[in-house]
Amino acid sequence: MSGAPQRGRRQFLGGLIAAGVLPVPSWADAGSPAYLAAGARADGTYLLCGIAADLSVLFEIPLPARGHAAAAHPTRPQAVAFARRPGTFAVVIDCATGRQQARLTCPDGRHFYGHGVFSAGGEWLFTTENDFEAGAGRIGIWDVAAGYRRRGEISSGGIGPHDIKRLPGTDILVVANGGIDTHPDTGRTKLNIPTMAPNLSYIDQGKIVEQAALPHAQHKNSIRHLAVGPGGDVAFGMQWQGEEPVEALVGRHRRGGQIALFDAPPEAVREMEGYIGSIAISPDGARVAVTSPRGNRVQIFDTGTMALSQVISLNDVCGVAPAEGGFTVTTGAGELRCLRGSGEARAKADLMWDNHLIPV
Repeated sequence: MSGAPQRGRRQFLGGLIAAGVLPVPSWADAGSPAYLAAGARADGTYLLCGIAADLSVLFEIPLPARGHAAAAHPTRPQAVAFARRPGTFAVVIDCATGRQQARLTCPDGRHFYGHGVFSAGGEWLFTTENDFEAGAGRIGIWDVAAGYRRRGEISSGGIGPHDIKRLPGTDILVVANGGIDTHPDTGRTKLNIPTMAPNLSYIDQGKIVEQAALPHAQHKNSIRHLAVGPGGDVAFGMQWQGEEPVEALVGRHRRGGQIALFDAPPEAVREMEGYIGSIAISPDGARVAVTSPRGNRVQIFDTGTMALSQVISLNDVCGVAPAEGGFTVTTGAGELRCLRGSGEARAKADLMWDNHLIPV
């Protein structure tokens, strides 16, 4: 009986919000963070943090295990924090109160890849997943209004979908199918390197409407992480699975065209040690930044010339996101830096930042 008054109160408040009588919660209620990032303390505590544009940490919310990336709701102060692959949970957090609102659990035979994205209106959440018995990529579909109830899934268009983004102003999804088959019974072991075939897949209304693949000579270049520019260009970072030297680790694609690879001197490519950890496009679309925690480098490319323009050495750097006038990066040593043409802003947190820095 005690639940009935509470349900009635929730329905009453929901009606007031719908009628415009009460203000709808927004990201301002969580301190107006510019970014979200997962991190860990030295004692092994895992957190989801909100970071302001001035690099101050606005909030720290506990996570049940190590996080990877997050998805920020387009209007509400709500984030979905994903477990590091192969994880089977994701946590929905009210960033204004710090409370867990829901917990997403993969169906049997699936695991998350650590990334997700909301629809433009925030009604749906889409998650990259592995159907590990079939060795096929799937996109999970979750109903936000129904408390993040799972409503179904669709094909990702390949194997090993990792990152997923939405093209600006649309609900068209772009998926980075890394091409690598894995199974939880063998941990993170890569099962199909000789036959892997990474691609970018574009999905509209549940259907694959376009795919772009690398040349066969690059088929061991796993497409992992994505950034979408203001005009719809998709930049992607790769992780090389071959033994021979790799020619390029960063590419770009626009719908209707072919994949183009950014140009860098061979020694600059070698310095990244075959591993791009994260990628971002500047707000004006003129530059692409990629990070390598293995190579301890940030590389910045010019999108006009498709050439490497700047290299910054930074120990254990991985997270990167666009910032006014440049990029913000995070490191495993707790550093935060805003890289601008006019100089750098720096901060230090008593945390080890994880792989990604997510714009809000």
